[in-house]
Amino acid sequence: MPRPTDTSQDFLALADQYDALKFGEFTLKSGRVSPYFFNMGEIASGAGMQRLAAGYAATLAESGIDYDSLFGPAYKGIPLVATVACALAEHGRDVPFTYNRKEAKDHGEGGTLVGAPLGQRVVIVDDVITAGTAVREAIQKIREAGSEVAGVLIALDRQERGADDRSPLAALAADEGIPTAAVATLDDVIAYAQNRGLDADTIAAIQTYRREYGVTGG
Repeated sequence: MPRPTDTSQDFLALADQYDALKFGEFTLKSGRVSPYFFNMGEIASGAGMQRLAAGYAATLAESGIDYDSLFGPAYKGIPLVATVACALAEHGRDVPFTYNRKEAKDHGEGGTLVGAPLGQRVVIVDDVITAGTAVREAIQKIREAGSEVAGVLIALDRQERGADDRSPLAALAADEGIPTAAVATLDDVIAYAQNRGLDADTIAAIQTYRREYGVTGG
């Protein structure tokens, strides 16, 4: 298991503090019964978003992805992309950002894209990827606008196999040639649970889930 980083552990502590990370028994949309659940929408305060954005910004810097603008898919990606841009500005990098509407606007500025014009190399900023549908729609929008998708940045990589036995992140890398980065992974969740001193049964359940549904790497 890769060694957890300070960034990943601080992010998971933040998620735990806001009850965005829960341990127990949860039935997912896929029908799998997971021993943990993550809902980043629970982090909904100024201080929480500030710490969250700092984690995203640090992960993006560590990824080595070459980019010149950010894109946040509606809806959760909208506050994310704005706050991540603010976090990057605190470190001296002023990056333009764009987001989309779910439906096209036929008055005013019109269209589905809002914010700065897309750059040449765009990083998509989102929370998690399950089926990957929303991210693939964002990729299509960005390419249709004549820009390149430089990478995808998310909060948590569940490191689970999808319908084709690949994780959504691995599928993006293989099918689209797009690098991906996550602030934390399921391996980091396991390390966090151990460091927090959760009971042995809970930790064993997460490890079992990882063995049953997980992938190696992305």
